[in-house]
Order: sequence, then structure tokens, then C-alpha cells
Amino acid sequence: MTTPLFHNFSSAPTHVAPFSHAVEFDGWVQLTGQMPTDPERDTKPLPEGIQEQTRQVMENLSIILNEMQLSMENVLSTRVFLTNFKRDYELMNNVYQSYFGNDRLPARTCVGVTDLALEALVEIDMVAKRF
Repeated sequence: MTTPLFHNFSSAPTHVAPFSHAVEFDGWVQLTGQMPTDPERDTKPLPEGIQEQTRQVMENLSIILNEMQLSMENVLSTRVFLTNFKRDYELMNNVYQSYFGNDRLPARTCVGVTDLALEALVEIDMVAKRF
């Protein structure tokens, strides 16, 4: 039996709660949902607007994937949480899709929520697999 590995990276955003940036087990990697914080200056205000926040979230997830020697091509599923679904869904999708090839879009769930940490507009988590 394989032991799970709990990963935290100094290059990734500072934690806003008690969690690991990623947990790996038997080649599967669960990336914790990321907020649109600047990993180099966590006291900096969040970017304004859903497109900028989505871009920052995807960049933060990319940092964690890179630290694990993975890429967006290893991502099999994502969950997206939006605080204003009707207003932000299409604009978020435009940025989100730019991180994946059209032939390798991961499975996805996208839900509207009432609130997110740090008053963010978006949070995204991922499941990746080593292959």
C-alpha cells in the first residue's frame, strides 16, 4: 500500500486555511482550491474582475502543478466555484479554456456559491494523474 504524500511549496500562495497545496496518492494528485492571491505578495489586494481573478487562480494552480513536475495536460477534472454565476460564467470560461488544449479539456463541475474566502469571485481545484 502506498502512503499519501502531503505537499506544500514556498513558491505557491500562502495558505488561507489549514491545508496542503496538494496531496498525492498512487499517482493521483488532488490540488487544493486556489484563490486569486499573488504568491509573491499575499498582502496585495485581489485582482479586480472575474477574468483577472480567474487568470491568477489558474497561474497559482500552474505553480503547484509545475512544482510536482506536472502540467495542465495531467489535469483530469476541475471544480469551479463562482460567487456570481450568471454574471461571471462566460468570462471565467474564456480565461479557463485558454489554459487547456481543445482536445484535452478536463471533466468539470461549476457551481454558484454564496461566498468565498477573501471575498474572491472564483476558486478552482483540480485532480491530476501522473502518466
